[in-house]
Amino acid sequence: MTALLFIIGLISILGQVVLLRELNVASFGVELVYILALGLWLAATALGALSCRSARPQRPGLLAIPLLFFAALLPLAVAFARGSRVLAGGVPGAYLPFGEQIVTIGITLLPAGFVTGWLFRRAAGFFVSEGRTVAAAYAIESAGGLAGGLLSSLGLHWGVQNFALALTGALIAAAAPLLITAGARRSRSRIPAVTLCAVLLLCLYQAPALDGEMTRWNHPSLLESRDTPYGRISITQRESQVSVFVNNALAFETEGTEAEHFAHLAALQHARPERILILGGGIEGTVAEVLKHGPVAVDYVEIDPAMIGTVRDHLSPQRQEPLGKPGVRIITDDPRRFLQAEGRYDLILIGMPEPSSGQANRFYTLEFFQLCRDRLKPDGIVALRLQDSENRWTPQMTERALSIHGALFSVFGNVLIIPGDTDVVTASPGSLPSDPQVLIERLRSRGIRSRLISEPFIRYLLTNDRFSEVGETVRTRTAPLNTDTRPICYQLTSLLWLSKFYPALTGLSFGEIESLMKGKRIWIAAAAGLLLILFFIARLRPSWRRILLVGVAGFAGMVLETVLILQYQTRHGVLYRDLGILITAFMLGLTAGSFAVAAAARGKSRYRTIGRKWGGGFMAGLMLLGTLAFFQARIGRFAELAETAGLLAAAGFLVAGVFAYASLRGAPDQEKAISPLYAADLFGGCLGSVAASLFMVPFIGMDMTAAAMVGLALAAMLLV
Repeated sequence: MTALLFIIGLISILGQVVLLRELNVASFGVELVYILALGLWLAATALGALSCRSARPQRPGLLAIPLLFFAALLPLAVAFARGSRVLAGGVPGAYLPFGEQIVTIGITLLPAGFVTGWLFRRAAGFFVSEGRTVAAAYAIESAGGLAGGLLSSLGLHWGVQNFALALTGALIAAAAPLLITAGARRSRSRIPAVTLCAVLLLCLYQAPALDGEMTRWNHPSLLESRDTPYGRISITQRESQVSVFVNNALAFETEGTEAEHFAHLAALQHARPERILILGGGIEGTVAEVLKHGPVAVDYVEIDPAMIGTVRDHLSPQRQEPLGKPGVRIITDDPRRFLQAEGRYDLILIGMPEPSSGQANRFYTLEFFQLCRDRLKPDGIVALRLQDSENRWTPQMTERALSIHGALFSVFGNVLIIPGDTDVVTASPGSLPSDPQVLIERLRSRGIRSRLISEPFIRYLLTNDRFSEVGETVRTRTAPLNTDTRPICYQLTSLLWLSKFYPALTGLSFGEIESLMKGKRIWIAAAAGLLLILFFIARLRPSWRRILLVGVAGFAGMVLETVLILQYQTRHGVLYRDLGILITAFMLGLTAGSFAVAAAARGKSRYRTIGRKWGGGFMAGLMLLGTLAFFQARIGRFAELAETAGLLAAAGFLVAGVFAYASLRGAPDQEKAISPLYAADLFGGCLGSVAASLFMVPFIGMDMTAAAMVGLALAAMLLV
């Protein structure tokens, strides 16, 4: 049963990661979907555990049926996620209605999550019947989750595509019944298990072809598709037009004019841009356009090596030629890390994706602009672009622009916004020309020929009513600055996204939400008082006390995990690359914490009884961890990979320690304790994930979110 618990943990985490990636792609990379999906997965797993509270089956062989069901379900769930838009009759490139997106997430995740929760409950029941403890069962399942996290991360690092990883997880689940029935002479599940394993092996052999066919459901003219640590790149071609999609969202197409619009409006504001730095987006044509301004050197930094290696081969020779010209240097690195090197530039073009997620927002913060300033010459210019509506800014668009404008202005002192369907925003320590004649003269003297940028177009952009209206808006209104610690843009973009489905939200601004929250502080204080009363009431019943303590630990642990991961993401790069390592560190802590308490309960340490000081020690540890996370967010240090992994391991250790303590302290029937405690842990983690990502971090910042967990852990001492 030990091996089976390990396998359940492995397929649970591997399946979770695989399906979350698919849903992210199906939703055009909107990070909000990660939060909703993770919450649903945890809730489904908890429901699966709660639904299995009856007596154990007569023989472990009956576990084979749900394992085979999961093995068949996982690749089918991947196929459903990819085909959801076609099944719903969605318009290519447009969002499905919000309700249909929730249904898609639910159908993709709920069955698999429910089965893994049910499997853990049954397997843990057999494990406990052998004289072992719930804490040990939880530790073994966490160790399997650790292996699943490593497999999902390393597989992608080694070039294994997401669908192939799904088939691998399904194959492990299909082979597990053979392990259960290894000593039995006859078993009804053996033949179905062998048959399903054979089918999955054949599918794994044909995985590239099957992967391509499923991708063509959304991209009929597909040339190539590839999963990278940063997302899914899909390349299509119709006649001479090559289109590049990242997570199903159009990144660029070779016949467009976005690169011309961005590069020329920025470069023409500088008298003589000799050294130019392009941070992302250079392959879409930005390099070719800036070369028309006669620079001495162009450095192009791309965060995803696959964007160069995969896309470049499908471009026409005319599109490839500028990338190989003398003076052009292509670097694959994280832009924030590259900006910490030496060298100064006349012009820095920020071509990174929209700040619609935590991973993109880090390129639009006060701290990032300070890095850019350090690499600029005294008269240098920084430029970025924001997707917009040409004739009207909604309240969310306005506050997003104001938060970025404020961050730029506080660093550079001069900011100019040229509005359009794409806003071009420039900033400089020196002056920025707003007279169209200056730009027109430079256009003439440099002999630039462009399909879009012309003398009449420049004059129109800088003299129309929209230009003066935007200028007046940014001069007379303010918004909170977008910073690493408090990512305002992430929440504003979430509101923008939701307003596409619920127009009533269009008029809701971040400032109004903050004002509403300030007006409700008395209600927040009342809620805190009610929580304390709940803790006092729970002390009357040991079972309530244990369940609530585990739920609070799961909540606080997930909130602190979110803060630590976002801190690492902000400081060091796209989280997708190292997410598996960080999750593995958390799972390692879960394993160690459960094993430590289980070993103590067996008398293998000098602590032969699990007293209240164990629970108090774990909650004090959560308070200390919250304090460390608070100072990490405030000073912006101690967020290296090893340091973050260590803190996450500590978080996992403390959460698992509380779970193990609650399962052993005053719980004589270990079998009955499995479902309520496991469900409380998962429901607490679900609430913590949603609360931290959607409300706490955006509205009160990472530092105060960590501080709030210190207070929660202190209050939870009443439950120890």
